[in-house]
Amino acid sequence: MTQAPPLPQTGPRRPSAPPGAASEPPGHRADIQGLRAVAVGLVVLAHAGVRQLSGGYVGVDVFFVISGFLITSLLVRELDRDGRVSIRRFYARRALRLLPASTLVGVAALAGAYLFLSKARFTEYVGDAVASGLYAVNLRLAASGTDYLRATAPPSPFQHFWSLAVEEQFYVVWPLVLTAVYALARTTARSGRTPARGPRPGTALAGTAPARGLRAGAALAGVAVLAASLALSVATTGAAPSWAYFGTHTRAWELAAGALLALTLAPTRATRPARRLPAPLAGVLSWAGLAAIVGSALVFDDATPFPGYAALVPVTGTVLVLAGGSAPNRFGAELLLRRRLLTGIGGVSYGWYLWHWPLLVIVPVALGRPDAGVPARLAVCALGLGLAVLTLRLVENPVRFAAAFRGRPGRALTLGASLTAGTAAVALLAALVPPAIDSGRPAPRLAARLDAAPDPAAALADLLAAPNDDVPANLRPALTRVKDGRSAVYRDGCHVNPGVTAVPGPCAYGDPASATTVVLFGDSHAAQWFPALERLARERHWRLVSLTKASCKTADVTIVNGGGPYTACDTWRARALDRIAGLRPRLVIASSSESGDPVRPAAAGPVAQWTAGYTRTYRKLRATGARVVALQDTPWPASDAVDCASTHPLELDRCSSAPARAAKDPRKAAAVRAAARATGATLVDPRPWVCAPRVCPVLVADTLVYRDDGHLADAYARALAPVLGARLGPLPGTP
Repeated sequence: MTQAPPLPQTGPRRPSAPPGAASEPPGHRADIQGLRAVAVGLVVLAHAGVRQLSGGYVGVDVFFVISGFLITSLLVRELDRDGRVSIRRFYARRALRLLPASTLVGVAALAGAYLFLSKARFTEYVGDAVASGLYAVNLRLAASGTDYLRATAPPSPFQHFWSLAVEEQFYVVWPLVLTAVYALARTTARSGRTPARGPRPGTALAGTAPARGLRAGAALAGVAVLAASLALSVATTGAAPSWAYFGTHTRAWELAAGALLALTLAPTRATRPARRLPAPLAGVLSWAGLAAIVGSALVFDDATPFPGYAALVPVTGTVLVLAGGSAPNRFGAELLLRRRLLTGIGGVSYGWYLWHWPLLVIVPVALGRPDAGVPARLAVCALGLGLAVLTLRLVENPVRFAAAFRGRPGRALTLGASLTAGTAAVALLAALVPPAIDSGRPAPRLAARLDAAPDPAAALADLLAAPNDDVPANLRPALTRVKDGRSAVYRDGCHVNPGVTAVPGPCAYGDPASATTVVLFGDSHAAQWFPALERLARERHWRLVSLTKASCKTADVTIVNGGGPYTACDTWRARALDRIAGLRPRLVIASSSESGDPVRPAAAGPVAQWTAGYTRTYRKLRATGARVVALQDTPWPASDAVDCASTHPLELDRCSSAPARAAKDPRKAAAVRAAARATGATLVDPRPWVCAPRVCPVLVADTLVYRDDGHLADAYARALAPVLGARLGPLPGTP
């Protein structure tokens, strides 16, 4: 899962007083600094790969609640004091607090991506940088997260800016809501039986009718936001997980929870209302809340549907800690949270989060250790902490407290606009001079060579065995466009997503009027063969019907998907088999990847379980009268082939893998072979079309073999049409 940066602090750090001290400056909460440290620590450790804290992404929820609490407290205090909120001053403060550090980190991340990361994805990183500067990257990530073929792409070094985007989108609206509620409360008070005079500048409104109306009206607005957003979060988490995770509409309730707490604890008279909470109760609440936060980080993992109902645990926990800490006592969680180590980390939490994520993405690749273990990743995070301290002292505080901006919100806003525009300009200029990603030398044309060869399989074997160590100048398509290719089954919605159980139609290609029907059936590793089969269907006048579903195996075995049983696959498979029976095809090509684990492993062992599952499916297909081809899974590359090739364009041997290591799960391959023998299905093994005897390259001639870390590239599959066609042979009853 992704991650959330710590919330920007709302004021300068102050020394923390001992637990229970009453001399703390008004409005300062040292325990909140400590809570920030806990939250950022959970997030950083989770990103470093500490398995026990795989749910550390709940740190985002903690920061959202803290944000709603602190920012609303400041806004209410300003409304009480001045009778209005100065939007210019509000955004001037946020610009001075947020933009200097984020601009520095953004430019550094862009430079690191240019030098060390995938050159094919650099344009994508430029888009992420610009979206981050405009506080819209969460929308970009949510949209790209719905793309199944990009689901395994390496993360962007700008991905962590998404939570700042959520906050700023929320704060475009929330101050205006409070201002409108205040105006309404003031108007209502003036028109009532006991009119209330408006405040003179500098006069506090605590206890006046407008202030009470503000509390009630703002609380109602907060409840409405919380209820609507929580409902959307629950509904969207299952239907569109990426939109649920990154969307402002599904996260606003967490900020609203903190805002409601601030309104509850906001002063109505000169005394601090937090003192009304009994100290023993406050202590219990704070410890219970801290336990909920840490417990969720320990129990949750990437398979937990999130945010949805699960986010209630860390959100409620944060509310309890904040509420409990409002009545300081020596027995509450502040006993821990006020410790100097935690308050110190809390003071640099914003900078630490900004630095740690791009460092984790870039540094291992720069050092040639993309699969660095936990100790190395922790060392990288420690480097990020050091940079955060330097950034606070040399960049954040000097800008934030500069005399030039004191009382001059216009200057601060101008600086903010300049930094945002500057980041975008740097990114766009870098895009105009992209890094070189080819050797400058041409290579043979794979498709033309196979089309002209009397024996396409032999010609392919020669090309596979030839040196393929650098990206040629005539690579087609270019590295930057390989991932953008989408065959018709994706464009037309014929390859269905995990949650879909309906079988779309007609999904007929080639010669739709032909009496010879051929069916492609399986998951995305069946869909990868569509470009080749579509070409054969046009040449041989077949009616090609494609029935494929994401991660849905052809074997009649219920697998795990999204943390639970993939019953949507079972339903879709049964309906697809019924559809195939009605089509009465001449040929069915069944294929699926070797990934996936059964929900209930059989006592007889995995080979027997998968053999039985494939056998049941092949028998149903044979019952339609069709010839059945069991097309085995293709070898898998060692990593994302496009990213590896664009990172090492002149050292492609670093991206290749040995044939023995390229098999995802040999047990499933054995099961397919056994099921084919048992049912009379024709077995086709594509391994010789992807691997030479000693190596499985990522490039053959002028064509990249893979589009990601498991699927064939469309251009390579299309070029293999003569090889696949020769293996399939003529269909019974056709010329």
